[in-house]
Amino acid sequence: MPKSFSGALLIQAIRKVEFNKEKILPRLMELRKLVCRTLIALVALGLCSVSAFSQSRPRVALPTSDPNEVSCSPEDYALLSNAVNAEAKPAWEVKPKPTIDIATPVGPTESGLLKFQPLLMAAIGSRLGSRYRWGATGPDRFDCSGFVWSIYQATGINFERVSARNLFVRFTAPSEQEQFKFGTLVFFSGLTHVGVVADEHGFYHASRRHGVVYQPFTDYWLKRIDGFRRVPLPVPVTD
Repeated sequence: MPKSFSGALLIQAIRKVEFNKEKILPRLMELRKLVCRTLIALVALGLCSVSAFSQSRPRVALPTSDPNEVSCSPEDYALLSNAVNAEAKPAWEVKPKPTIDIATPVGPTESGLLKFQPLLMAAIGSRLGSRYRWGATGPDRFDCSGFVWSIYQATGINFERVSARNLFVRFTAPSEQEQFKFGTLVFFSGLTHVGVVADEHGFYHASRRHGVVYQPFTDYWLKRIDGFRRVPLPVPVTD
């Protein structure tokens, strides 16, 4: 009697489990599908967020030269291809730096230069130590081309106040012997900076960090030279 009773209970229990299994399995499958769809939606939302952030975040341009030394002036849209091609092989790349010729020059042009040099040196000296300000032409703050324009104005040589790039286009290239002579304009870093040659050892310019200073021609500056230009001197009037 106990054996038959135990068998009936076992069969009843098995049937009950199978019945519950048939009811629970479909629900588990639906829950599984719901979880999968939720995960897929979350992944897609994350990818969209990353893409939107990468497109909207600010882009930072790395400087190509020392930002604390090179000072850029307001630029305009000058065409420079002919001017740059004319100086495809600068003289300082194929020969040693020239030395200063201290012999007394002769001729009307050189005579005017001798008269002009003390005036230019005085104008430079009065501006040494002035602070840098982008776009400024004085009296106590300058950017690179503003400094060049200011000292020539002080000596009575007038030309339009333009950017370093336009000064390079406007004036003619000096001879090789004049490149490292006092008063020659020297250009750097893709024609974004200009200074005035002191001699073969250095130049004067408006530095962003130090203001108007004398700067030696170190390797840093020599490898960034784009070219030289000479400001034409006024022709002296003789009786």
